[in-house]
Order: sequence, then C-alpha cells, then structure tokens
Amino acid sequence: MSLQQTLTVFELMDSAHVSGQDVVDLFARYPGVIASTNRADGPKGGTDFVRITVPGSKGKSSGGTSPTLGIIGRLGGIGARPTRIGLVSDADGAIAAVTCALKLADMQRKGDTLEGDVIITTHICPNAPTRPHDPVDFMDSPIDDVTMNDNEVVDGVDAILSIDTTKGNRIINHKGYAISPTVKEGYILRVSEDLVRIMEMTSGKPAVTFPITTQDITPYGNGVHHLNSILQPSTATDVPVVGVAITAESVVPGCGTGASHEVDIALAAKFAVEVAKEFGRGTCHFFDADEYQLLLSLYGSLRHLQNRK
Repeated sequence: MSLQQTLTVFELMDSAHVSGQDVVDLFARYPGVIASTNRADGPKGGTDFVRITVPGSKGKSSGGTSPTLGIIGRLGGIGARPTRIGLVSDADGAIAAVTCALKLADMQRKGDTLEGDVIITTHICPNAPTRPHDPVDFMDSPIDDVTMNDNEVVDGVDAILSIDTTKGNRIINHKGYAISPTVKEGYILRVSEDLVRIMEMTSGKPAVTFPITTQDITPYGNGVHHLNSILQPSTATDVPVVGVAITAESVVPGCGTGASHEVDIALAAKFAVEVAKEFGRGTCHFFDADEYQLLLSLYGSLRHLQNRK
C-alpha cells in the first residue's frame, strides 16, 4: 500500500468544512465504483455517512457468487471542533477505510479487479462532541449507536473488518495495528489463522492481536465498560466480525490532535486490502464453520449478547 492514497485522504479530511460529498467526489473519476452519502442528525449534531462499493469480477453485484467483504471505518468523529482544531486521533478509522476504497478503485482502473465485491462504510463528522472515559477521554458521536450500525453494517456482506483507533487504553502497548479474535453472534472465537498469516506477510513482523471481553461485544449503552466501539458492528449482524485496531504504545485520547500516524494508517489499510483480495477468492476464512456449529450444539446460541437487555 503506497502512502499516496493515505495522504490524499488525510489531507481531504483535515478540514473544518469536509463533508460526505467531498469523499464521494473523490471517486468520481472511477466509473466502476459506486459511492454515495446520506445525512443523519441526532440530539448532539449530525454526520454524513458514506458508502463505497467496489464491484468484483465475480461479485454478487454482477450476478456472481464470490463472497463480499465489508470494511467499516469506525469512529465517533474526525474532529472535535470547536474545542479541538484539526484531525483527532479518532479519525484514523475513517481515513483507513476510505484509503482502502481509494486503493481498490485505483487497482480496478489499472486492470486489477478483485473477484468479490467490497463494500466500505464510514461517516464524516468534523465537529463531533467528546465524552469522559477511563483512562482518557473518548470522542463521542452526534448520533446513537443504533443509527451508526444501521448505516455502516450493510446487508449482503459475508464478513466485516472494523477498523478503529484503539489508543485510549493500557491494554494494547504496540504502535501500529493489531487484530482481534473473530466475533460471531455473541461468541468470541479463536483468532483467524488466515488473518494472522496475512498480517505477518504484509507487516513483515510477528502478528499482534489484542484481547477482548464479553463486555466489548455487547451493545453500547448497557452500562458496562467497553474497550471502545471497535466491535459494535458485531451486535448488529450474523456474519463474522474482526476488529483492526490502530494502536500506540502510549495512552492517547481519542480527542487528541496531532496523534495520527500516516504510516500506521497505511499499514492497516494495506492489511485490509490484502484480506479483501483473498476473501473474495475464498482463500481467507474468518472462522472455522464446523467448530462454530460444534459450539452451538454444545452450548447453544449466544445471540442474546447482541441485545441491549
């Protein structure tokens, strides 16, 4: 993954006036790509949701059967204006997701089309609120989490990568990115061997994973502590979800500015693009389907963990 796409998206979003339409316009020169935006307003303000579909040569959008990967850029907001000036750390997820879309679109224009469709979603809010959180303040969102999932967790995908800045904690002490175990319908499954392989191939280093708890895969607003919102998409779907956390060695507040590192964002985006390549052609699996069925037969469904109550 060249830094070129990352820097292009970074500079686009580093503005007090950026909107979802600005992101959509970025894809106007790619006729094979479908990009759209819609506005959602809540009690704390509003945001522009963005959806970008990069069709595959054998994807469902063209009548094929290759699986579809969903990539979500998860965040509260890319900026906290007027209390903070500039991009906040929380913006990394949105930048990484749009970078993935831009890289895939550029590949397609150059003749390198993936087999499966890839659907990228995120939202653009340069003036989101903040909220207290231990050990450092989080970015809040102008809209509720149900609306977030309704717009970002789309029908038709077969697996989801959820990319989110995850620096406001003392759990992950690594600069770069890390991946979570696979979450499916309330079960925290083993870390995917295929994703570990792809991470080691693309980074040139041993894979880095991060722990998650039962609390982290329950819906926001239920009163329990969450690492952050990286695995909230898992509460709104029956497909496997893996978190891709952009991380730091120090504890960085989500509302901190000057804390985004373009190289780390590019690494996470490169990983997601390589997963998309393999997932579409069936050589990357997020979980062992037979083992999951065995768990269901032994212990039953855990889908109740996806509910708020």
